[in-house]
Amino acid sequence: MSVDELVRAAARRLREAGVLSPEVDAELLLAHAMGLDRAGLRRARVLREQVGPAVHGAFLELVVRRADRVPLQHLTGTAWFAGLELAVGPGVFVPRPETETLVRLALATLQDLTSPTVVDLCTGSGAIALALSHQRPDARVGAVELSQEAYRYAVANRARTGLEVDLRLGAAQESFEDWRGRVDLVVSNPPYIPPDAVPVDPEVRDHDPGLALYGGGTDGLELPGLLASRAGQLLRPGGALLMEHADSQSASVVGLLEHTGWRDVRDHEDLAGRPRVVAATRA
Repeated sequence: MSVDELVRAAARRLREAGVLSPEVDAELLLAHAMGLDRAGLRRARVLREQVGPAVHGAFLELVVRRADRVPLQHLTGTAWFAGLELAVGPGVFVPRPETETLVRLALATLQDLTSPTVVDLCTGSGAIALALSHQRPDARVGAVELSQEAYRYAVANRARTGLEVDLRLGAAQESFEDWRGRVDLVVSNPPYIPPDAVPVDPEVRDHDPGLALYGGGTDGLELPGLLASRAGQLLRPGGALLMEHADSQSASVVGLLEHTGWRDVRDHEDLAGRPRVVAATRA
């Protein structure tokens, strides 16, 4: 079969399985099986290149697994985030495009600072910390992760990008005591899902680690509250906090920070227009 015929057939199979972007996923899976980037795959589609039996078999196996709603990024082993290709897989949260809103806000917050110090709490794959280090090579960036599996991905991503990030394994709410009171910016995409709000998408529900999803307490904000408290201890006076949350939690997160002594608390929307990242300043 030709590349184009394979992509079309796979897209039909994925669409029937409820995959939201069937043709894009089919292209990316075939590109992965062929060892091409997506642009190369599209050229092969236009030229109607033929696919050999070994690649054909490997691709069909990938399509079957994707139809079973295994995340695309687990099948390719990578995810793109803020211009970086990161290693991901079972045991680590797959970074989402909406989290790039936090990165953009962080860069804007740091724009007038020279050699700033930044800490990423609950770093997972290291996505946010590495993106900031990539964009601001003058910054001292630290990151902490509780899960040993996720931490291994962060270490691997630091190695593959060659970026300098001080990665630590442990509880975020107890981390970076040696940086206490000297941090310019704390960023975090913490677990924040309430216990009764189990995600509908199988890719999230069945494959993202629960440790990275559920924030504790009846509203999912137990851990975010602890992280905000730790951020207040780490930040210098006038330092800033940026924390991601669910769109339904905007009022709750803003209220939590306002009631615990933060000033200039304001929420920001992601590119889809949903409340996504709260910003606050340490008094």
